[in-house]
Amino acid sequence: MPELTTLASPLDVGGVRIRNRVFLAPMSGITDEPFRQRAHAHGAGLVVSEMVASGELAKGRAGCDLRIRHSGLPVHMVQLAGREAAHMAEGGRIAAGEGADIIDINMGCPAKKVTGGYAGSALMRDLDHALSLIEAVVGAVAVPVTLKMRLGWDESALNAPILARRAEEAGIKMVTVHGRTRCQFYQGKADWRAIARVRQAVSIPVVANGDVGSPQEAAAILEQSGADAVMIGRAHYGAPWIAGSVAAAAAGISAPGISETPRALADYVVAHYEDMLSLYGIESGLRQARKHLGWYLDRHAAGVSAEQRKRVLTSFEPAEVILGLRDALADIGMSNELRSAA
Repeated sequence: MPELTTLASPLDVGGVRIRNRVFLAPMSGITDEPFRQRAHAHGAGLVVSEMVASGELAKGRAGCDLRIRHSGLPVHMVQLAGREAAHMAEGGRIAAGEGADIIDINMGCPAKKVTGGYAGSALMRDLDHALSLIEAVVGAVAVPVTLKMRLGWDESALNAPILARRAEEAGIKMVTVHGRTRCQFYQGKADWRAIARVRQAVSIPVVANGDVGSPQEAAAILEQSGADAVMIGRAHYGAPWIAGSVAAAAAGISAPGISETPRALADYVVAHYEDMLSLYGIESGLRQARKHLGWYLDRHAAGVSAEQRKRVLTSFEPAEVILGLRDALADIGMSNELRSAA
C-alpha cells in the first residue's frame, strides 16, 4: 500500500505533470482564483476551479468567465458540471480555449440544486448517460479529462468501480472518489476502504477524497484505499494552507506558511479579503467574502465577541470590515493547527 511519502512525488495525468499528490478539491463558491492561488502558494500539488455549469458557460452567462479564466498557475484545471452532452462538449472547448490544462467532470456533487437537474452525483443513477457526457468532453478537447464521483447514489447502488472502469475505457485519465454515497451527503464517516474497489478496477490514477485534513488522515486514507493521491476539501475552510501542509509533511520539510504571529494572520486574511473585492467588485465581493471571513474567525478567533463578529460579517464598508478583522485577530494567539502548518 502507498505510504505518506508517496504524496511528495510528482504524478502524471495524461501527460500533465503534477508537482505532488495532495490536491485542493473543487468547491463551489469557495475555490475561486484568490483561494486557489493561496493554496498553490502553500504547496498544494493541484488546485481545481469551482464547479462551472456547462450550460451556462456555453450560453455565455455572466460570472462563468471568472470561474474558468487562467490564474497564472502552472496547471489550470477547470471542473464542468451538466447533463447535456452538447453543452458539456462546448463547455470543454471553451475551457480549453481559455487555457485549461485539465478538464474535470463533476459526477459527485450531492447538492439538491445540482442533482435535481440530473447533474452531479445524479448521473451515477444512469451510467449510460454518464458515459455519453464523458465521451462528448473527451472527443471535444485535446487536453486530459478527469472525473470526480462518489461511491454511488446510495448503499444499494455502489457502482463507482463500474463507472470508473467504463470511464477509463472512454478516455478518462484520472478518477477522484469521495468515500460517501450521494444520499449520505456529508453525514457519517467517509468509507476509505470502499475506494479500494475503484483502485482495483482501473489502471489510471485514483484520488481518494473525504474527511482528510491532516498528515495522519492522509496516511490512513492511502493505506485503506490504495489510492495514488489525496484530495482535501472542507478542511480548508479558514485554512487555505492545509493541502500544502500535508504535502510538506509527506516530503519531510517545513510547509510554506505564514509567520506565527497574530498580526501576520490578520495581514493574511485582509489580503485574501482585498483580493476577493478586486476580483468580484465591492458589492459582490463583500457578499462572497463573508463565508471565508466567518471561517477564519471560527478557526482562529473563536473567542471573539458577538459584536465584533457581527461587525466583520455584516458591514458594507470594506474599511470597517478590515478594521474589525484586525481587532478580532490582533489579540488572539495562533492556534496549534496554524502553528503546525506555518
